[in-house]
Amino acid sequence: MTTSHVDTLVDALLESYEREGGINHLHGHTLPSRDGVIGIVKDVEALLFPGFHRDEKLSAENLRFHIGSSLLDVHARLVREVTRNFHFDAGMEGEADTARRRADDVVTYFLQQLPSLRGTLTTDVDALLRGDPAARSREEIILSYPGLRAIAVHRVAHFFWTHGVRLLARMMSEYIHSRTGIDIHPGARIGRHFHIDHGTGVVIGETTVIGEQVKIYQGVSLGALSVRKELREQQRHPTIEDRVTIYAGATILGGETVIGHDSVIGGNVWLLRSVPPYSLVTSEPRVNVRPGGADAPMEYII
Repeated sequence: MTTSHVDTLVDALLESYEREGGINHLHGHTLPSRDGVIGIVKDVEALLFPGFHRDEKLSAENLRFHIGSSLLDVHARLVREVTRNFHFDAGMEGEADTARRRADDVVTYFLQQLPSLRGTLTTDVDALLRGDPAARSREEIILSYPGLRAIAVHRVAHFFWTHGVRLLARMMSEYIHSRTGIDIHPGARIGRHFHIDHGTGVVIGETTVIGEQVKIYQGVSLGALSVRKELREQQRHPTIEDRVTIYAGATILGGETVIGHDSVIGGNVWLLRSVPPYSLVTSEPRVNVRPGGADAPMEYII
């Protein structure tokens, strides 16, 4: 490629930046860094599950120093990204000092919640260990189960969502979605002892409310009946009460839909209305036996 070719391409791109300005961010505050946020997620995971996400050997002699060093590093990087998030928000334009102070307060409070968050994640690990016959140890679950990783990062992202750091929260949730195939909006409220089995294709919408000791399988969608923008401040997604199991491929839609406690929703069910506690909802297959048995033509199968 010659210099003249490069100059021509530069001119064409600059012209497109002027013409299609809605997908540029050239003159405003610096946005949160995608790579920076991903690195923070990984380091927070290492604090939540020490000894599982790093190669260094931790011991009683070096653990305190290691944790302190990690906390200071995560704090500084998180404050930078949260400050950028607040700068992006219209209400914080031109208030650099205010944005940084607010970011420092939010990040410090988040780090103070890590012990409590570990307590909640312990219940999630135990739910997987109890509920999956294939799970042989907590170590296996923490190292290899995508459902646990998705819920761990969701609980982190949900903190930031509820504290007004919403762009950062979405970046966290979409990163872990890309790694696990499990799509949980950071606004969803999820109780303790949560169990996602297999996980691929699970979708949990923004205003979903999930109680305690809930178990869902792959391909489950907890979604909205309407995507109209004017409804975004209302509850658009279902409420799942305590001790509900939802099997693979089920779709439950609507903000007024409540699945009563101790219910079981069968695979591939399409549900748009509430069901009372202790319900069993199934989608019964239609079975037709071919006349003549194995020798009958296949068109007899419906």
